[in-house]
Amino acid sequence: MQGRLLLLVLLAAACGASTGPAAQQAQASSAAHRLACTRAAGTDVTGLGSSEGTFGPQQCSQHPRTPPEMGSAAEDVERTLWIVRFTSYRMIADHEASLTEVLESLTLNATAAERGSGSGGSGCSRSADGNGSGDGTGECAAQQPWQWVHRRNKAAAHPTDFGLLSFVPDAAEAVKAQLLRSPVVKDMHVDRRLTRALMWETGSTDPLQGDAAGKGEATDQGDAAAGPTPTANFHHNEDEDFVRRRPGRLQTRPTEGLHGEGMAQLNMTERRRLLGDKHSVTGAFQAERLWEKGFRGAGVKMGVFDTGIRDDHPHVKNIKERSNWTHEPTLEDGLGHGSFVAGVIASGDNDCPGFAPDVELYTFRVFTNDQVSYTSWFLDAFNYAIATGMNIVNLSIGGPDYLDIPFVEKVWEVTSNGIIMVSAIGNDGPLYGTLNNPADQSDVIGIGGIDYQDNIAGFSSRGMSTWELPFGSGRAKPDVVAYGKDVMGSRIEGGCRSLSGTSVASPVVAGAVCLLASTVPEAHRWEVLNPASMKQALVEGAVRVPEETASMFVQGQGKLDLLASQAILATYLPRASVVPAHLNLTDCPHAWPYCRQPLYAKAMPTIFNATVLNGMGLTGEFQKAPVFTPSDDGGKLLNVQFEYSEQLWPWSGFLALFIRVEEAGSQFRGRATGEITFTIVSPPALGERKKRTSQVSMGLTVDIIPTPKREMRVLWDQFHSLRYPPGYLPRDSLEVRSDILDWHGDHPATNYHDMYDALRDGGYFLEILGSPLSCFDATQYGAVLIADPEEEFYPEEVAKLAADVAEKGLGLVVFAEWFNVDVQSKMRFFDDNTRSWWTPVTGGANVPALNELLEPFGAALGDMVLEGQLPALGGDTPWYASGANIVKWPAGGWLHSAVLTDKASEGVARDTGLVGGATSNADGLLGLAQHGLGRVAVYGDSGCLDSSHQRSPCYNMLQTLLRYAAQGTQDKSLHTEATFQAAAVGADIKQLPKRPAGPGLKEFSNVLSGPLRCHSNTPPQFHNLKGGNWKPHRGRDVAEQQKGKAVDITLSADSVAVLDGSEAAAPEPAKETVDHIAGGAGELIDAAAADPHASVAPGVMSAIGANAVRPVVEGDGKQEQKAGATKSQKQQVGGLFLINPKDTADTDTRNSSAAKTAAAKITAAGGSVTEATAESGDAATAKAIETAADVMSTASNGSHAEADGTVAGGGIPDIGGGGGSVKGQDGDKRGQGASGDPMASWQWLLLLGGGVAAVLLYQVGRRRRRQRRTPNGDG
Repeated sequence: MQGRLLLLVLLAAACGASTGPAAQQAQASSAAHRLACTRAAGTDVTGLGSSEGTFGPQQCSQHPRTPPEMGSAAEDVERTLWIVRFTSYRMIADHEASLTEVLESLTLNATAAERGSGSGGSGCSRSADGNGSGDGTGECAAQQPWQWVHRRNKAAAHPTDFGLLSFVPDAAEAVKAQLLRSPVVKDMHVDRRLTRALMWETGSTDPLQGDAAGKGEATDQGDAAAGPTPTANFHHNEDEDFVRRRPGRLQTRPTEGLHGEGMAQLNMTERRRLLGDKHSVTGAFQAERLWEKGFRGAGVKMGVFDTGIRDDHPHVKNIKERSNWTHEPTLEDGLGHGSFVAGVIASGDNDCPGFAPDVELYTFRVFTNDQVSYTSWFLDAFNYAIATGMNIVNLSIGGPDYLDIPFVEKVWEVTSNGIIMVSAIGNDGPLYGTLNNPADQSDVIGIGGIDYQDNIAGFSSRGMSTWELPFGSGRAKPDVVAYGKDVMGSRIEGGCRSLSGTSVASPVVAGAVCLLASTVPEAHRWEVLNPASMKQALVEGAVRVPEETASMFVQGQGKLDLLASQAILATYLPRASVVPAHLNLTDCPHAWPYCRQPLYAKAMPTIFNATVLNGMGLTGEFQKAPVFTPSDDGGKLLNVQFEYSEQLWPWSGFLALFIRVEEAGSQFRGRATGEITFTIVSPPALGERKKRTSQVSMGLTVDIIPTPKREMRVLWDQFHSLRYPPGYLPRDSLEVRSDILDWHGDHPATNYHDMYDALRDGGYFLEILGSPLSCFDATQYGAVLIADPEEEFYPEEVAKLAADVAEKGLGLVVFAEWFNVDVQSKMRFFDDNTRSWWTPVTGGANVPALNELLEPFGAALGDMVLEGQLPALGGDTPWYASGANIVKWPAGGWLHSAVLTDKASEGVARDTGLVGGATSNADGLLGLAQHGLGRVAVYGDSGCLDSSHQRSPCYNMLQTLLRYAAQGTQDKSLHTEATFQAAAVGADIKQLPKRPAGPGLKEFSNVLSGPLRCHSNTPPQFHNLKGGNWKPHRGRDVAEQQKGKAVDITLSADSVAVLDGSEAAAPEPAKETVDHIAGGAGELIDAAAADPHASVAPGVMSAIGANAVRPVVEGDGKQEQKAGATKSQKQQVGGLFLINPKDTADTDTRNSSAAKTAAAKITAAGGSVTEATAESGDAATAKAIETAADVMSTASNGSHAEADGTVAGGGIPDIGGGGGSVKGQDGDKRGQGASGDPMASWQWLLLLGGGVAAVLLYQVGRRRRRQRRTPNGDG
């Protein structure tokens, strides 16, 4: 799997870097592209840090400041560092001995063998200070495929749970395979590099600004090392990469300085005022009230993970220990950030006091002066913090990768040891869905920022969390907010300065936590205080910020109230609680987006994800399921279901509410209230015998309205949105150079929040579908809205959506995005951790998959990447930002086109045959068309709906499209004579955009990783439906409608079947119509057994009896009978038979006699065949029919049969029976490929006996177009 990106440090702005437009662009773009410093082979590639007085002689000299340009293979480091995690803590020497024993039988690679190193060995050891490698000492490295890396730091004196190994690339897989077989090895991860960027002040002689020159004042160091500045457009130079690079991991926005983007510049008077107000932060929170009582942080051990501090800093008097975990031989702060953070927490200076001047301060220098760190440095430092008994730690760091497993799990371990962790929520505001890790974890206290007017700071990241998408709903974060703008703190040498950012707000709260901890009597302080109890005190004491847009996803539970939190701790007894304590979904703006839309019957469930805090202990559990008790008549109409953590750990868990209105309330209007209660049980504390229990209650208040009209209800497709992490999902707008990832969640509560508000303002009701498109009742909705889909689509979804539009009048509105394989290849960047190139797994949207969804409507998108201003459309004049072009559109529709710039064609080679514009020089951009009873609208760009990087909104156009799709209302600006298409556009197109070769989305896709399933986020009648049973209760009415009618069903471009369902020809058992095949043979049988009327055949109309025999032949040729079938069922003829033929093609020569034999057997089984012929190309098909006939004939006698059928290309012979006929065309077989997924190649043969002899070959697979590829991406 591609390496996952790590957490970066969010630094407050300090001194010295250029903040001009060019410098900001270089910094923002290069910061986003995660090429860490490459270092010359044989030098120190980790330098895992030194403690005071233990520096190695080569550490500094071997750390190059400026890396070579990417692609310079000669200078790339030869070895990759891997973190090997063990199943237990042991001394490092014991771990080394264990691994040496595991690896001593490892055969050396050919290169090492040629050097005379032999066929095995114990590897070599080298130290983190460079010993054992480099000049004259690299012989061992050249001879052995792996090396143990010694880490010279204070953690080496304590047991550890990980080691560092260095591999040569050629031996990596062999070494990994050998290690992972060992019972002492838990797992392995690349030792990733963390980099942070600074936005220091510059160009000022104001003595209040920055630290003195020569004392760590940054001068754009990071960008100097980054190489050329990024280009502003997509002109491509073959000597450069499409994505520009900087040293280090991909990062979010750094903490901003006084001149940062979106922040007001302070004039001299204001700066002087802040400096003169000695209590600008501590005074705002009334810390002096606690100081007056003698509480100043004494007896509390505080760990600051940052850039260090000088030993004799004049502001901080109680520095107990400084430790260095980097390769640089210093404990000093060369940047100023660590000094500032330490001062906010512990300064005793009167001009810029800290909250807890008597706290015991421990500094962990985990970042170099080049703003670089490694995961292993943090792991060692965290282990040391645990071993030395830290009480509280502050991390002013963050990043989007909540799947960096070693880091995230180590944070869990830190908090599991009772250490209270405070962390910055991120500086990616005002964008939503930008919470940073680890602050977004439930066990960590995440801090957002406000200014002194109690307004949410523009830089502060907004929620909700995106871990839970698409199946659930995100949590409310941050936990609390604090002053983070223009905060006064300490400089490196002394004196004060002001900085801004959530990495400033974080130490404000960390200092407050130290002060609060000191107010608890020392005798039982750490029996009471833990990560949960401290968070309880903070969130319960917090005060709401009154800002209009400050929802719980922006401010959490409110602004820190130091005195209120202290009062809670003064009487605190260990207990469990839930956040929020009362869930009032009518309370705007705090409960946004819930408060904007009342509940009603027949809707998707309203999902809320609450957090349970367990102050009683590290672990706990729900004693039994929570219970909802209504308090009024409205409450009696609510149906509240729950999902919750099986175990609360560490200190917390989740409680998900699924709130629905019963159908009896479809006409109710009013308030509904009730109470949710549950009990948490924890093990007894030390010295106790009884388990601890705590009863928790949470009030619930919602508004209910009558169910809205269908045409005003819109269903948002969340299921098909993918995001980073875990894969490289690229940004949607290629104009945005500062953010290469699509990581904001693509949810109406995150980066589509303005669209949500616009729809509600327009009277629309937006519901969210977090399951496949097979899992909703189309009769309830006017339209489905799909925006920027990256996920694949199940074939069942494609079939159902086409039927819903054509037969049920559902509207479909699609906002697509760019897709271009060449552009994707240009967006690749080199990951120095995995020593591999990262390429996007898809484009802005998954256009090949989207084209499969649109194929039944005669529509398709191309691979242009278009940009430009559009004319007025539906009430807006949108900017087209990196959108796709429409290349196919059905006759009778409307297609708007314009001449725009194709960013993909500028210097990028295009494959022959890839599609271009839709009409002459103009490219199709917006299409509208009627399809059966429903309507379809497709627009090639979603940027005008996405608030994150929006240039101009198109919410009016969206509502115009919804009125057309849901009601058929035509708009004068969209339905014009000039745009009407009398003939189909692009009907002659032979080739559409293809998925790129390689694994692509397979590793990250819910669709490609498992069968279709409807989850609990759907209406109850769909819960746990699998395999595409998308019409669970069709009943006899459909069958009655089909009697005496000839039904045409288009299966795909490959296979068309026509069934004449005349009543006269149907036998008595054939009274029901079934129209969807299950996602697999077992799924079909389960569905059929549970409900004889269930839908089991996708796109296929066929008649079966209620008690039909349903034997299924698996791919190995063995027939299986559904367990529990009765004897009469087994003996009955006239049922549905499925043949799953072998995947190998049958090359034996067969002639029409096979078909004739099959016809004879079908006739003998009770059917009649008017004609059965097979040309040479149909031999395999004829053989399959013969095999099926064998099964059918044998089953009629109630005996077991085996079928060894193989199906290859070819048509199906015409077979008739009593007026019924089935025809199939182009029955070609699709290859299974290397994925091993049987769904990719199954071909299903249906036989209907008992007088309706019908044979249908139907191909089921994930890609339904004639232009096929295997799951690996081959054509």
